[in-house]
Amino acid sequence: MLHKVLAAMFVCASIAGCTGCEKSGNHFVYATVPEASQLVVFREDPYSGVLTQIAQSPYTVGSGARFVVVHPSGQFLYVANPGQNENDISLFDINSDGTVTEVTPRTVTGSDPSVLAMDPAGKYLYVANVLSNNISVFSIDSSTGVLTPVVGSPFGIGLPPNNIVISPSGNFLYVTAPGQITGFIEALSINAGVLTPLPNPTSTNDNSPTGMTIDPKGTYLYVANTTSSTISVYSIATNGTLAEVAGSPLADNDKTPVALTMDPTGSYLYVANEGSNNIGTYSITSGTGFPVAITDAPFASETQPSFVAADSNGRYIYVGNQGTTAGVQAFGAASGSLNSIATYKVGNGVTSIAVRE
Repeated sequence: MLHKVLAAMFVCASIAGCTGCEKSGNHFVYATVPEASQLVVFREDPYSGVLTQIAQSPYTVGSGARFVVVHPSGQFLYVANPGQNENDISLFDINSDGTVTEVTPRTVTGSDPSVLAMDPAGKYLYVANVLSNNISVFSIDSSTGVLTPVVGSPFGIGLPPNNIVISPSGNFLYVTAPGQITGFIEALSINAGVLTPLPNPTSTNDNSPTGMTIDPKGTYLYVANTTSSTISVYSIATNGTLAEVAGSPLADNDKTPVALTMDPTGSYLYVANEGSNNIGTYSITSGTGFPVAITDAPFASETQPSFVAADSNGRYIYVGNQGTTAGVQAFGAASGSLNSIATYKVGNGVTSIAVRE
């Protein structure tokens, strides 16, 4: 599903004259809060990972605002609104101070749009429509961000999509879907936004595979198996087909993994375990892609973590929580280990997070 985040492992003695320090800039974190139909916006300190909610936040957006993605240009963001049968996508212009301005009208999509994905070039937006069992695809105007359906959209997949992810090349889209006995991963090739299913969907080791992430080289696909509390690992062939690697699925010693992401180098995997209220961290074995737990004791999070994102520098990760401490929790990250920075409560559960740098 999903995403990138941050944690400063050293302090620059003098920001102004520090060689190798990250330039100060406009870093912002956007989070969806479906129960309140809100988009929460934080300004991020790139040196500490500390978040400060901007004065104009939260923004009231479409009903049930569930998922947010930021365009690679940093100029636009999109929010999926599945609530009260609204079933549309909001487009926002991002201002230089991180504030957003909605551009109307909203774009109608399929039934229950719950997950968004964008190709790395920012040319196409993909929308997983859970109740209509299909994927809507829109081309993105590079100047205005306005969405236009591609020919043939929406594309049926036959099952309700739990999650979608795009390969780093932008050539393949992967969908997790539930089943009565076993779940499925469907692979589709992409040509100018048009989706074509590859033969033989992959049966999973779980009846409800959910979160997914792909390493930066596009070599391995990682899948969170929610019911069996395992993580599956698949190698990705040049034609987009999947093959499970030796040792997969990996037993997740924690409960109900629902979301995962990688650091930008592809060296570390982070897993949100909703049932055990923690974040599992793994190093990735070179050559096999297999995850190895960094510690026997995963890092405690707030209750019911449901989403995890990492910034482009890999210094910080941000976790969306659903329980009594609903909000965004910031962690510093160093060599796969985490230290909690702070939790920013927003009143209701956070279902997705996007970072604009």
